[in-house]
Amino acid sequence: MSMIEVSRLTKEYTMGHNVVQALKGVSLSIEEGDFVAIMGPSGSGKSTLMQILGLLDVPSDGSYRLLDREVSGLSEDELAILRRDKVGFIFQQFNLLPRMSAVENVALPLLYSKKEQGLEGSLKLLEQVGLGSRADHQPNELSGGQQQRVAIARSLVNRPRLIFADEPTGNLDSKSEIEIMETLHRLNDQGITIVIVTHAEEIGQQAKRLIRMRDGEIQSDVRNAPLPNISKSSSQESTPPTRAEGIDWKEYSEFFKQGMKTLWASKVRTFLSMLGILIGVAAVVTMLALGTGAQKAVEEQLTSLGSNLLVLRPGAYRIGGIMQESSVTRLTPEDATAIRGLPNVSAVVTVVNGKAQATYQNKNWNTQVQGTTPSYPSMHAAEPVIGRFFTEDEEQKRARVAVIGVTVARELFGEASPLGEMIKLNKVIFQVIGVLPEKGASGFRDQDDIIIIPTSTAMRRLFGKTYVDNIEIQAANAESTALVEKMTLDIMRERKRIPPSRGEDAFTIRNMADIQAALSATSKTMSMLLASIAAISLVVGGIGIMNIMLVSVTERTKEIGLRKAIGAKRSDILLQFLIESIAISAFGGLIGVILGCAASILLSQVAGWAVSISIESILVSFFFSAAIGVAFGIYPARKASLRHPIEALRYE
Repeated sequence: MSMIEVSRLTKEYTMGHNVVQALKGVSLSIEEGDFVAIMGPSGSGKSTLMQILGLLDVPSDGSYRLLDREVSGLSEDELAILRRDKVGFIFQQFNLLPRMSAVENVALPLLYSKKEQGLEGSLKLLEQVGLGSRADHQPNELSGGQQQRVAIARSLVNRPRLIFADEPTGNLDSKSEIEIMETLHRLNDQGITIVIVTHAEEIGQQAKRLIRMRDGEIQSDVRNAPLPNISKSSSQESTPPTRAEGIDWKEYSEFFKQGMKTLWASKVRTFLSMLGILIGVAAVVTMLALGTGAQKAVEEQLTSLGSNLLVLRPGAYRIGGIMQESSVTRLTPEDATAIRGLPNVSAVVTVVNGKAQATYQNKNWNTQVQGTTPSYPSMHAAEPVIGRFFTEDEEQKRARVAVIGVTVARELFGEASPLGEMIKLNKVIFQVIGVLPEKGASGFRDQDDIIIIPTSTAMRRLFGKTYVDNIEIQAANAESTALVEKMTLDIMRERKRIPPSRGEDAFTIRNMADIQAALSATSKTMSMLLASIAAISLVVGGIGIMNIMLVSVTERTKEIGLRKAIGAKRSDILLQFLIESIAISAFGGLIGVILGCAASILLSQVAGWAVSISIESILVSFFFSAAIGVAFGIYPARKASLRHPIEALRYE
């Protein structure tokens, strides 16, 4: 039975302006079970013929049938499947992967064949070639003859029917040469067809059939020994069961493991390529933490001013066509009482503002004084941390009691307790009954530099006012804020008898919710801007990964050729390099997340900045870094997958 049939096979190479014919209409057939040696001087075309017969190259013209199938027009992936299932290769340079042990090199073709045969089967093959005790050794720990026997075991792992050997003894001493030829004869005796290319006459004479070539043509074809009778059972051994098609996590894990070995072998270069992603992710996490922390700090400060809060102030009144201030629009405590009776109003306080000099013993401090009513703490989250707030009874009696901020307490009393002590405000004596919670600075104003007293006391005993500066109104909920605002303006215009034509600007209402939304939006925009700037470093890191992977593709060109020669398809090569690129990005992203969180915590503790690390920002940063690995790794991976197997194997 003919295993190989070649008819009028030609192969041309273009070198500059010249066309070189490596093969000139070669025709031959090789029977199953034969042992064929192809000899000839350099440039005779023997290696080109073997590469085409071994499906590593394609002819320029002619017909090539392998196992009664025309293969000259098959795609690269179809040729890879045939190489994987039917053909084994033994190379002159051994082509063992240096990062793998002997048994792992033998098992490498199984990664692409999906056959269920692990290291146990590969170990048995090593034992058959006399290297069972050297299975865990790497190629640089083996002699030339031992490396070639590993290559022979690798060529057998998928149980091929045909083995091609390119100068298998060319780099070996005479003893190793004898051992390799004995191994090849033993394999041929088992029914495997052997095709060997050699320069050595003594090697060619050991073959059952000797073909001599010169100038791309067959000069002679001599049979040295008769063709044995090969039974079907001996020539077609049962093949191991295959794994199911589709997503094969075992295959992916093997790609990952091999990728990690490759990256670990170049630790410094891998770390440098990872550095850009690492810095980028750390910067993104830190910037988002700072931005979110600032946003929450703004929200907390606004919340301390009051939730669902409206601030009513007197506006201008049109007199003689001119807008001007007027006593008509001044606010009074009675206006606050009227507003308190409106629907959806949960609380109302009056506010009188002024400045005063606070004096205690030999210390004095200029501060802001605010007169208000007992509902103030609940509206502004300002329940005293020490002492109490004044009562409704004290408000009505114009009691001279005061609740002071922590700044005032520190300036007047130092570390001593201020409760029960008497202070003077513009020479009027007040008793300190409480200390407000600390709220910090807001813009240029220290919110803790304040003294709060009853409204009636501020109006009558301290500032001599007959009106209040503003009225603060708390709506029952956020949804009713707009309705309360409208009803407040309506009732105030009615109380002050302001006609609609003149009352548009008579009163103003400031909605704290709108201010909070505006500030939050601004803070969010700034945090996103900071994160976007930090993300630029991620892109730069991605470009670094792409450069490193391109260098890796160039350095590992022969490895790519080997993988394709033993059955790897384009998608397998693409996946191998893509996994390595993603691994660099993912590990860099993971370390970057840790560093970003650490930097955020450090800034919070050392600089006192508000930070907030969210799971969302961590996940976004990590998966974005992985996406960078895909985006910038796809080009080098695709470039590697497009390498032609024979060109890759010849690469120096």
